[in-house]
Amino acid sequence: MAKITYKHPNGTVTVVDVEAPDTVMRGAKLNNVDGIEAQCGGSAQCGTCHVYIDGANLLPLPPMHEVEDDVLYGTACERTEFSRLSCQLPVSEEMDGLLVHLPEAQS
Repeated sequence: MAKITYKHPNGTVTVVDVEAPDTVMRGAKLNNVDGIEAQCGGSAQCGTCHVYIDGANLLPLPPMHEVEDDVLYGTACERTEFSRLSCQLPVSEEMDGLLVHLPEAQS
């Protein structure tokens, strides 16, 4: 299990426990965290689970796959070097303390 922190655009912070191997997206959905729509249910097709990994992150994250990379070009908010699809981030105990910033909009 890992504590994942979701920071909303207005500064509100929500911290939840997420079981491995659930994804950062599923952790948000199971805990009613606003700001992640996940219209495709986690299949890396819609981009509505876009998050920004905190720039100070030193925790291990899985590498970005080509499909995720492509989908991130079509997100509602600007893609940055810290952009990831939360559905493509399976949680591990090593990710305990991960901070993700939610974008202003998902669709």
